[in-house]
Amino acid sequence: MSTEKRLTARSGWPFLAVGILVLAAAVWMFATGIIALAIADDMGEPASPLEVAKSVGSIPVTFAGIVVLAGLFTLQPGQARVCVLFGRYDGTVRADGLLWANPFYSRELGAVTQASTVDDAVNETVKSVLNTLGERQNRSSKVSLRARTLNGDRIKVNDRMGNPIEIATVVVWHVADTAKALFDVDDYESYVSMTAETALRHVASLYAYDHMEDDDASNQSITLRSNVEEVSQALREELGRRLGRAGVAVDDARLTHLAYAPEIAQAMLRRQQAEAIIAARKKIVEGAVSMVDMALSQLSDDGIVDFDEDRKAVMASNLMVVLCGESDAQPVLNAGSL
Repeated sequence: MSTEKRLTARSGWPFLAVGILVLAAAVWMFATGIIALAIADDMGEPASPLEVAKSVGSIPVTFAGIVVLAGLFTLQPGQARVCVLFGRYDGTVRADGLLWANPFYSRELGAVTQASTVDDAVNETVKSVLNTLGERQNRSSKVSLRARTLNGDRIKVNDRMGNPIEIATVVVWHVADTAKALFDVDDYESYVSMTAETALRHVASLYAYDHMEDDDASNQSITLRSNVEEVSQALREELGRRLGRAGVAVDDARLTHLAYAPEIAQAMLRRQQAEAIIAARKKIVEGAVSMVDMALSQLSDDGIVDFDEDRKAVMASNLMVVLCGESDAQPVLNAGSL
């Protein structure tokens, strides 16, 4: 496993001035040498060794100026440059501005394989061959350290109960270790994309979509729909473990879509409606029983009406019908004796 090393680069402004001065000196040497040789030739005199040395010496001086200027590079805030000298990793520069480092540090770090995108009409065999071969693309030695957002596609997975669901996530991440990102994985961006999908599949399979029953023991369990914060935290931890080897840190991970798969959506909707009706009925019955008990107790304690057991049962039955019925009660008045 690679580990990032900090490398301090020098300010580029002095080297810019030196490079310009060296190139200007090379131009002056070449121009004065050529002019002196031309004058000597016109006068029929032999060329001075000094003037010849000037003309010839301008070539290495020019090369020296180019080498000095080749070491200049710029970094914006939120960028870093990985310095590799003839295949050896020397360190990472994280400062910003005009900087200077060894001009022989590599500007590109080889090629990575990227899967080709092919139209759906292409034969699957051709697709697989192209994806295997891939397209070679050179990697720059500059790495962005800014936060990036990965908006994942909707995928179909099975929850803990085996129900097919559709789920999607958004992941906010950034490169924390440039050495691991460039040297321990082939393409850290595609690695993040694929790892985010596999981590989401794993986390979704650990929890049920929703509570299947209304009892307290079941309601205390974590579900995908009811415990968004807990599920998001589990997803962040899973991504942190998987992406750590690529030098990537996860800032945030949230579910952006959660629904039953279309083939069971209607059945699950009817189940949820039934659960809602049962829960409402349960509350109504609990309230009606307490009201009947309060009414009978108050009538008896205040001595308003004396009920025997049979009449208590009749009154309780009538009150329960009135309180629990969905339509308004139609009372029948008894004008005779009780």
